[in-house]
Amino acid sequence: MELRHLRYFATLAETLNFTRAAEKCHVTQSTLSHQIKQLETELDTPLFERIGKRVVITEAGDTFLSRIMPALQQIDGAVSTLHQPTDAVQGEVRVAVIQSFNTRLVPACISAFLDRYPALRIKVEELPQHRIVERLKSGDLDLGIAYRPPDDHDLWFEPLYNEEMVLVVANWHPFATRKRVRMVELNNLPMTLFPRQYSTRQLIDEHFRSANAQPQVVVELDSIGAMIQLVRKSELAGIVGEIAIADSEGVSVVPLENPTPIRTPGLLWMRGAAAPTTSQAFAKQIRRVLKGAKPRDGAS
Repeated sequence: MELRHLRYFATLAETLNFTRAAEKCHVTQSTLSHQIKQLETELDTPLFERIGKRVVITEAGDTFLSRIMPALQQIDGAVSTLHQPTDAVQGEVRVAVIQSFNTRLVPACISAFLDRYPALRIKVEELPQHRIVERLKSGDLDLGIAYRPPDDHDLWFEPLYNEEMVLVVANWHPFATRKRVRMVELNNLPMTLFPRQYSTRQLIDEHFRSANAQPQVVVELDSIGAMIQLVRKSELAGIVGEIAIADSEGVSVVPLENPTPIRTPGLLWMRGAAAPTTSQAFAKQIRRVLKGAKPRDGAS
């Protein structure tokens, strides 16, 4: 399957007329018909029905179209950006991020992004996962940086890397000098964690159940900064993503194992909607920053 096959298919799906589609694709009608037939043969599925002189897209064709259009739009946007001077990219990009990425990753991306696109305005909001999903669906956001929403077919998710949750303790804590800590060893340990409504807390609780461990959750906090500050000044331990630790002074970061809590953060768009050039450019900057940082597999 080649890119031209998908473009021919999308054009025919738009026009439902071989003559007009061939003109728009700048090929002969016979060439277009042959290419569509090749695609149907490769997919082993009819994408169009020929009813007399009419062309009708099949249910399978309609489903296939909804899946490939975001990819074609991203490709077109990427090509357009290559030929567009950076000062020509103007407007506003509206981004929402979960708290973990708003301490280090997002500021680094914004700084590099503004150097490259000085005419752009950036609006960043820190929101919980479910609110990012809601705002994307309502059209109030262009881009989200969060985790994969479970069973949500309205959103397009691009994974960025694997994020490992780590144990954070004060430098004088008994676990501070450990190379690794097993989840079962956290049984009855005084801890500070996110509230239960947070998806990160739910993931951590699942891993505690898997290890047959029950920590003493003394304090629930919805701020990573406050959590780290509390850990630094008390006997309490916390579990966060390492990328969220902006200031590690006075604390030790210890990997967890058996099992290791891992999540996959990524970029979120509305499926089927054309991503604005501004958000495409910002997403590209995020990839560039992460590639330069080269986070290890399993690192936060």
